[in-house]
Amino acid sequence: MSSATKQQPKASVAIKKRSRVAGVIITQHVEHLPPGKSTPDFTRKPMATTVQEGKKAFFKTMVSGEPAPKVTWGRNKGTVDDSSKYKSRYDARSQEHILEIVNVNQDQADTYKCLATNEYGQAICTANLNVRGADLKKKQADDQGTQDFRSMLKKTVVTTRKKQLPPKKEGEIDPKLCELLLSAPRKHYEKICFDFGVTDFRWMLKRLKQMAKERADEQARVVEKLKNVKQIEVKPNGRAEFSVDMKLRDSNSTINVYKNGNLVPFGNDENSKHCLKIIGTKYVFTINNPQPEDAGFYQVDVDETNVLTTDFQVPAVEFTDKLKDVKAVETEDAVFQCVLSTPLNSITWSKDDSSLESGDKYKISVSEDRLTHTLRVKDCEVADAGRYYAIAGLTSSSASLAVKADPERRKARMEAQRDSEVNQAKQQDEKDGWAALEEEEDEDDSDLGKSDGAADRSADGSGDGTDGTSGNGSCIGEADGTAGRTDKGEDGKDGKKRDDSGENQGDDADDKKKRRLHAGPLVPESVRDKGVQFVIGLSDAVANVGEQAKLCCKLSSATSKGQWYKNGKLLTSGDGVKMIKDGACHSLIIDCCSKDDSAVYRFEAEGRKSEATLDIKDPPKVESEAFDKFSKPVTIKAGENAEWKLPFSGGTPMNIQWYKNDDQLSPSTNVKIETSCSESKLRLTKCQRKDSGEVKIKIKNEFGTTEGISKLIVLDKPTAPQGPVEIMESAVTSIEFRWKPPKNNGGRTVTNYIIERQQVGRNKWSKLGEVPGSNTCFKDSDVDPGRRYCYRIRARNEEGISECLQTEDISAGVLRYPGSPTTPKVVSAFKDCINLSWSSPSDTGGSKIIGYNLERNKKGTNYWSLVNQKGPITDTKYAVKDVFEGAAYEFRVSAINLSGGGDPSIPCDTVIARDPMKPPGKVSDLMLTSSTYTTFALSWAKPKDKKGTEDEAEGYYVEIRPTDSSEWTRCNANPIIRTSYTVLGLRAMAPYWVRVIATNYGGDGEPLGFDKCITAMPPPVRPKFKDRNMKTFEVVKCGSTLRLHIQFEASPWPEISWLKDGAPIAKRVTITNSDKGSQLLIPTSEWTDSGIYTITVKNIAGVDSFNVEVRVTDDPMPPGPVELEQNIPGTVTLSWASSPDEKRDDRLHYAVFQRDSFKRTWRTVADNLFNNKFTVVNILPGREYHFRVFAKNDMGLSPPSESPLYETKKEKAKFEINLPERKPLDLESRPSFIVPLRRRTAPQGYECCMSCAVKGDPVPRVAWYRNNVCLNTNPDYHITNVCGVCSLLILKVRPKDHGEYKVVIESRLGTAESSMVLGVRGIGTG
Repeated sequence: MSSATKQQPKASVAIKKRSRVAGVIITQHVEHLPPGKSTPDFTRKPMATTVQEGKKAFFKTMVSGEPAPKVTWGRNKGTVDDSSKYKSRYDARSQEHILEIVNVNQDQADTYKCLATNEYGQAICTANLNVRGADLKKKQADDQGTQDFRSMLKKTVVTTRKKQLPPKKEGEIDPKLCELLLSAPRKHYEKICFDFGVTDFRWMLKRLKQMAKERADEQARVVEKLKNVKQIEVKPNGRAEFSVDMKLRDSNSTINVYKNGNLVPFGNDENSKHCLKIIGTKYVFTINNPQPEDAGFYQVDVDETNVLTTDFQVPAVEFTDKLKDVKAVETEDAVFQCVLSTPLNSITWSKDDSSLESGDKYKISVSEDRLTHTLRVKDCEVADAGRYYAIAGLTSSSASLAVKADPERRKARMEAQRDSEVNQAKQQDEKDGWAALEEEEDEDDSDLGKSDGAADRSADGSGDGTDGTSGNGSCIGEADGTAGRTDKGEDGKDGKKRDDSGENQGDDADDKKKRRLHAGPLVPESVRDKGVQFVIGLSDAVANVGEQAKLCCKLSSATSKGQWYKNGKLLTSGDGVKMIKDGACHSLIIDCCSKDDSAVYRFEAEGRKSEATLDIKDPPKVESEAFDKFSKPVTIKAGENAEWKLPFSGGTPMNIQWYKNDDQLSPSTNVKIETSCSESKLRLTKCQRKDSGEVKIKIKNEFGTTEGISKLIVLDKPTAPQGPVEIMESAVTSIEFRWKPPKNNGGRTVTNYIIERQQVGRNKWSKLGEVPGSNTCFKDSDVDPGRRYCYRIRARNEEGISECLQTEDISAGVLRYPGSPTTPKVVSAFKDCINLSWSSPSDTGGSKIIGYNLERNKKGTNYWSLVNQKGPITDTKYAVKDVFEGAAYEFRVSAINLSGGGDPSIPCDTVIARDPMKPPGKVSDLMLTSSTYTTFALSWAKPKDKKGTEDEAEGYYVEIRPTDSSEWTRCNANPIIRTSYTVLGLRAMAPYWVRVIATNYGGDGEPLGFDKCITAMPPPVRPKFKDRNMKTFEVVKCGSTLRLHIQFEASPWPEISWLKDGAPIAKRVTITNSDKGSQLLIPTSEWTDSGIYTITVKNIAGVDSFNVEVRVTDDPMPPGPVELEQNIPGTVTLSWASSPDEKRDDRLHYAVFQRDSFKRTWRTVADNLFNNKFTVVNILPGREYHFRVFAKNDMGLSPPSESPLYETKKEKAKFEINLPERKPLDLESRPSFIVPLRRRTAPQGYECCMSCAVKGDPVPRVAWYRNNVCLNTNPDYHITNVCGVCSLLILKVRPKDHGEYKVVIESRLGTAESSMVLGVRGIGTG
């Protein structure tokens, strides 16, 4: 972090952010994030897991954030600090944070939390661990048994049980699901089916419709009305309730509540555990303080007839993020959101004990992981303010909604609503024909009405309606002003304000408007006396003309009296009505209703009013005698006329429709319809036989429909008999044939058939006789052999003779042999008898079958011997007793008619003469020995023999069934003898059910299959790379082909992905994958293809990756001209221009070669130079030197750059002795740098040489330092000091070599130092 970032103060805030991963909550701790920094987040959150007790459990997650967040683990019911039970680690290769739970037990089943934290915020998510264990189930069963036994000790009643639902069968609908759907509205079908794992329920609708009809017929016997069925819900007050509105036919009917088939005792005390509260026709069943053991399948029965079914589920769930209070402005949307610890399909949203559902006002949504649940309140109003609850299982979370009023919007809304009310009032006045307001009442009632009217005006939706009750909504002064009528006006519809006394308030519309707008109590609430109240108000009623109508209400006081009004007029007993007072209940009864009785009725008592509308309907009616007469069938002869008429009565207008065989009739030539206001006639003229059928009349008006059904029967002669004619016998002396009766007998029974014959070649037809109508066959015994005959058949009834049916030519006296019977079937086999049966041949040869010949062949021979030596077999079954025990036989049969024996049938399967066997038992030790993508290898053990019940197995069948199919398929057509088998031809990665069946001659035994389906795949193998000698570095010449072939092993088939420098590869790169390896191919490589290529292999068993560094380069170009310079005697400094390839090849370096006139061979004096200058030492005078500089990269050396000739001449001077004047000289000097150190950057893995030139007298001592640590004694560095040129050589640069290097020279005259920073490519320099 930079210094600027460190100085920035952190604000103590908590900003909630949304993660891209559902179920993750992010909290930001600073108000503004610095550039390049981010809060923690989960790129992959831990998943819920279920393990067997005693096994290991793993939670794996991946996080992101800058700086890298720290990951910690926790749990709701305890800690994870015990290192012997919990081990957390970080896998750098897969970048996963892992929590391992060793040896899981039941106490560790909990909700686990994962927190990712850095200095800018934190992210949290949860995952559940479920533990399976047989010991736990056994313990629960014991505890349940103990609990049941204790409860039996406390109670003296015998628990009765309801008939249990049939268990769910494979491939069928769960009976519980059907019961729930029958009691639920259709809009809840999808939710209920989803809980049972059914995603498509459309195929069930037809069956449900039939079941619902049957259930409705059963319920109609005990219940008159049944509606408003509400499934069980947990309310904010902590109670679980479900209810139904029903009217019993018999008030003494028994109501029982069952839980999982057991009778649930209940009372009417609201504080009891189970309570049944009856409010009018509403039955509410309550469970106080519900616990997990209260979960179950509840059913409500009336006299053993089910009327309600509900499923109470109590999931173990908690709120990880509860609801927060919300503030909104009018017309804005308010959003409540909560996060659960366990995924749920839905939760219950409520406000003030009222459940909320998605609609125009509310929108309820659930995230994909079913953890985050959201409620959106649309277009908020002030009335929407209050407390909202989210209920999941037995836990709940609540938050309040505050709505800030917007006066301008409210004013506009009220004005629009007021205008709408005025328009509705005008329309209603015109419709009802109100000419004037009602008459005045006495002064006291008027004063009281004013006060009540003011209170009632507050119940129109703007007041609190405290004077009313919260009953059925029909009482004036309703608390919310929405459920029933309020006292906006006496008519309760138009909203005009009229005084209770009925006095007209004047013609001035402005005064009426002002009085109508006045709202609120006239006196403070604390001073007013509420007086008598309506416990149950009047409800709208409907009755038919001539029936009885009844209006009832109930007051809070039994001594209060009241008056009844009809359209504002006081009713008395002389008006044809009965007014009954039974304590606090008041009833108005009209025995025989007429149309004039349709009105608005009001009941007033001590200033309180309740009103309702009585609607009298007049549906069509028909007298029973007329119905009986109309229903009688009309029978006529063909060509005659048929007539129906039906008188009726009822409200007009009437719509009369006639139907024949469900086709509507309209007036035409043969159809005459006459209809009046009280009668309708239908006349069908010149009727034919085809006109027979059902005749129906439908009488309909606005109040109902009445239908009458009759039948038309038209008599006529029959149609011709039906063919084809079947030849039963065609012998030398007789011909017998058979036909079918006429399709239409003309409405009369066929009395007889007339038979005529013609000899082929002649024109004369002769009558042979008649046969009864019940007989449809005829035998002609007067025929000549070899001749051909043709026959005609006619049917006769009382109306006449039909057309004829003529046969084809029939020959007499021709030898025709029968066809082959069916293959004999072995019915049973014993050691001394074999029972066979067969079927007659379809071709009898034109004559009767007189018998059969049965032949047998002993297995291994070619001789067929006749079994029935005493004569033909007359039946189609026979018992062969002349057999030897243990011998194998084949049988065939041939038919015999009057012409002789026909061809034999196909022989039956080989049968052995031995006593029958019993089917074998079930195989054991079934196991999967191996599997591939297309095969299963199975093995099993033979079933054990049980004398008398199970015999030895003689073979085995292997059957498979795909999980998406309901049919089993046998893999082997014939039984196999060995106890192993390989199933072939499977679909890769497809799941199958597998079972093995033992078989013998006695039949098949019971199948044995696996408990779980098996997937066609090899055993899971974690991906790993097989070739340990795979290259991690690859050099390719630019323009050539780049091919990377990576071999691995993994099962099942893994997902393979390639990345280049962490990004997706280019489209021109070809990837070829197989189950054993993957190949990356670039046909023509380019410089830009250089980089690190990463292959990632992933399957369900794990993930692995491998990196290959690819460098695309070319032969280097030579460096520029070489220049020589001598700064210090005995040394020469070479400098040259950079190679053109240096800019695009970061691994390019230089090498210097030297040749002198003494050795005449080239030798290397420097290599791995990444700069353009080098000083050659040990230059001897008197020799000539040549230098070459090469550019060098991974492909090799470039052509050299030659330096000019360099030579130093050794001059020989004359030996002279000049003795100069001696003067004392001081040659000492302070240490100093001639050439200081310079900043360098070296690639990782290469050599690096740092040098400098120093001087001083006396010679200074040289010390090298890295990050202030002395390196003189460090063997990893090679340090030299030749003639003042100090060098430090790093043989192989590593990341840890990055830092500040310093040379310190010192002598007794002083100290000097020079420093530089060495950068290593690939890491920051800081």
